[in-house]
Amino acid sequence: MAIGGPQRRFAQIANALGRKYHHLLIAMDSDYAALSLLAPEVPFETIDLMAGRRKSAGNIPAFRRALADLKPEALITYNWGAIEWAMANRFRPLSRHIHIEDGFGPEEVDRQIWRRVMFRRLALGGSHTTVVLPSLTLYKIATDRWKLPATKLLLVPNGVDVERFAGADRALAAERIGKRAGERLIGTVARLRPEKNVGRLVEAFAGLAARRPDCRLLIVGDGPQREAIEALAHDRGVAGRTIFVGPTPAPEDYLAAMDVFAVSSDTEQMPLGVLEAMAAGLPVASVDVGDIAQMVDQSNRPFIVAAGDASALGQAIEALIVEPELGQRIGAANLDRARSVYTLQAMTSIYDQIYAGGPA
Repeated sequence: MAIGGPQRRFAQIANALGRKYHHLLIAMDSDYAALSLLAPEVPFETIDLMAGRRKSAGNIPAFRRALADLKPEALITYNWGAIEWAMANRFRPLSRHIHIEDGFGPEEVDRQIWRRVMFRRLALGGSHTTVVLPSLTLYKIATDRWKLPATKLLLVPNGVDVERFAGADRALAAERIGKRAGERLIGTVARLRPEKNVGRLVEAFAGLAARRPDCRLLIVGDGPQREAIEALAHDRGVAGRTIFVGPTPAPEDYLAAMDVFAVSSDTEQMPLGVLEAMAAGLPVASVDVGDIAQMVDQSNRPFIVAAGDASALGQAIEALIVEPELGQRIGAANLDRARSVYTLQAMTSIYDQIYAGGPA
């Protein structure tokens, strides 16, 4: 429940559905920072079962006892970190089960870990389980690697409150971060974890900074890699032109000041940050990971470059800031695509049906 993409999506859905569902929230790392995103009217409780525990299969009996005591109408698990809960409910299930998978950590960037593949195949294979996936990339992994039947899988694209991001005050956002007239701001919104590889973005920015004195880099988010990324910016001589603002419940306040949104991750699936940037009317420069190339408007696709290539990412960013009108046209096209395909209303409607146990 740290503030990240899946947590922000959950909060958006819970807020939209209001009092319709009562949520029992269990964070496997005992971090409940994302509770700040929930509206006051959303009914929830936190249940911290992880105090003093290590993540291991030895927790499964305790989790099963908790399910028997809590008697939820639906058990909803997220990603590998909660897979023990899925196993606790696998045989003689105590609850209908929904597993939502958003992607993988740095240890599974290049290939799936065999042990985890087999564990997922077993834990998610029950007739009472539905697996929800936001991306085509994950859907293919679930069928090809995890060997889950298509009848158990639901492809549900992420969505955002488009008008919230499209309507943000650009002048106020520029004032908030001290953006100067004529300055070009390259930005990202990300949880600063290893797989997000924001250091690659710093490298890309350092490569163009000497040629483009009119640019600064804005990094919105926090996480275990922040200190290392700040040190890298210092080592590359761009610390004075890099702004770290930490986590925020209102990313639109900073997206509205950006000219280009950048993604430098080692792995992604369907990042909420990209959809929010599209809704903010921004062009996206990104490495080619997950579904990003399919998410953005066709006019934006030439600026999705080879995965892992910091130099190419820097060139894509530079191409978008050299021609501001091009970036603005692409941003407008991305906004149109967000409005037509990736709305919060469409996503929430599907999740409402999933939560209720009806057809999605």
